[in-house]
Amino acid sequence: MRTKKVRKLNDDTRWAWVMLLPNVIGFVMFMLVPVVATFVLSFMKYDMLTPPKFIGFQNYIDMAKDPIVWEVTKNTLIYTVLTVPIGMCLSLLLAVMLDQNIGFRRFYRAAFFLPAITSMVVVAIVWQWIYNPDYGLLNYFLSIFGIEGPKWLLDTRTSLVSLAIVGIWKNVGYNMIIFLSGLQGISNSYYEAAELDGANKLKQFRYITIPMLKPTTFFIFIMSVISSFQVFDQVMLMTKGGPGRSSSVLVHYLYQNAFQYFKLGYACAIAYLLFFIIMAITIFNMRMEKNMREIY
Repeated sequence: MRTKKVRKLNDDTRWAWVMLLPNVIGFVMFMLVPVVATFVLSFMKYDMLTPPKFIGFQNYIDMAKDPIVWEVTKNTLIYTVLTVPIGMCLSLLLAVMLDQNIGFRRFYRAAFFLPAITSMVVVAIVWQWIYNPDYGLLNYFLSIFGIEGPKWLLDTRTSLVSLAIVGIWKNVGYNMIIFLSGLQGISNSYYEAAELDGANKLKQFRYITIPMLKPTTFFIFIMSVISSFQVFDQVMLMTKGGPGRSSSVLVHYLYQNAFQYFKLGYACAIAYLLFFIIMAITIFNMRMEKNMREIY
């Protein structure tokens, strides 16, 4: 009997590995190998035309001295600061509103979620038309009130802000759906007890909704930060990093070094700079979330 159980367990383990094998192969080929290869190439001088040459930490030294790296890192941080807090607040507000028993709420949920699944190429075309300084919808709307609109994507002062607005608009629906799932996991008994104690809607939101949504909020925050640091497509499609370097970000500069300047080793070093920044922010926020959980 024991032999049969051991044999059945071995068969189950074997079949489990068979089922997992496609995912394991995909992970090794498309995740693990590129990560290791990128790390190795970051210590090389490589232009795809000649064999790689080991140069040690020279790429990282050059990166520390490169003023463009500091500029695009600053732009990336500004983009993150603009998109993440505002986007999360809007997503939570929409989720709370659409969690109420209102008419056409399914339609509104779908309408707000639609930009998240829309191709970035389509989004870029639409928003380039909206931002057009001559015949764009936004400047036309401002002109009704006698305000002369800026050149948006063509102005160094507004190009990055313009991209941040597009980023918020595109991602707010996705985060709204996640917040909605978190809200629907909160038992109504908490709100009923609060009402019996005389708590109004604002106090219920502050003392029940926000604390109960902490795991959801933490998840959205981390994913939003990672996504904002990896922004590339809308920069490439709408401004190509211009005017000048006013809207260029880390991934855009990485792309330029890899596929325009053919400095693959240097591009790999920039990729690991991005990796370490995201890792540091994630670890910091995980510790902050752990400390907050211990306090409360």
